[in-house]
Amino acid sequence: MEINQLVAFLAVAEELHFGRAAERLHVAQPPLSRTIKQLENELNTRLLDRTTRSVKLTSSGRALVGPATEVLDALRRAEDAVRSADGGESGLVRIAFAGASTHQLVARLARLVRAQRPGIQLDLSSQNFAQPAMTKLVQGETDVAFGRWDVIPAEIASEVVLRDSLVIALPDTHPLAGARRLAIAKLAAEAFISLPSYEGAVLPDRLRRLARDNGFVPNVIQVAPDTQTALALVSAEVGCHLTLASVADSATDPHVVFVPLADATADVDLRAAWRPNDTNPAVKAVLHEVMNLSKVSRNQITTGEAEFSHSRLA
Repeated sequence: MEINQLVAFLAVAEELHFGRAAERLHVAQPPLSRTIKQLENELNTRLLDRTTRSVKLTSSGRALVGPATEVLDALRRAEDAVRSADGGESGLVRIAFAGASTHQLVARLARLVRAQRPGIQLDLSSQNFAQPAMTKLVQGETDVAFGRWDVIPAEIASEVVLRDSLVIALPDTHPLAGARRLAIAKLAAEAFISLPSYEGAVLPDRLRRLARDNGFVPNVIQVAPDTQTALALVSAEVGCHLTLASVADSATDPHVVFVPLADATADVDLRAAWRPNDTNPAVKAVLHEVMNLSKVSRNQITTGEAEFSHSRLA
């Protein structure tokens, strides 16, 4: 059986009139009759009883109506699926993201994609640090990565999606907790809680740079495995922690205060990264939504303003 035979058969079965069926299919009546006859020969049965006055379905014809309809419906669904995939309306997009500060943005992106492009499935992979996310991207194990990197491989494209800055997390009992801004030199004698110094880890690098530029070596008394643990240690008055304004924006512990850093340093902006030669239309569609989100998000995190310390002390 061929698709055109089933189309012809269903048209005649619904119209029960060869002339009307031919008109509906925009073909002449003789070719339509030959198509039906070919289908009957292939099935070795009569599907229609025809006279000069009427056309009726045989029992075999009635039995074929349902399966033929299902076949054509399946064909239409297949065509729709292909068109949807080509248009970036369906498909799978793998996203690797790193750090607590990316969670809000990724959650907003997931909601936006679900609302605007429900045919796209997101496979989300959380990494503790940005470098593993970049490695996955370079090796083709993910399609889009979110993180902070000082070095972007030449074969990777990236764009800032969230402006960010450095802040100092202090216990609310600390004498400097009420400061509007803090220079790192004021903390030279303080105990620090740091994240692990893995390759490409931005925050430990910024702490080392700032301390070196101000003539001291930071007294790191504990290395926390992640940001949440580091803030818990700050809350317990173990020490202070250099972190991000975007982390402060989502923190909930009332015993931790965030004070903007006064020192200038290399940027810590959140970037989206992808392979520019990726031909998956769904990836391009998701990146389009990422850029739409970034227009809203870029100005949500202030850089060096006092709102953090005052809001946390309120």
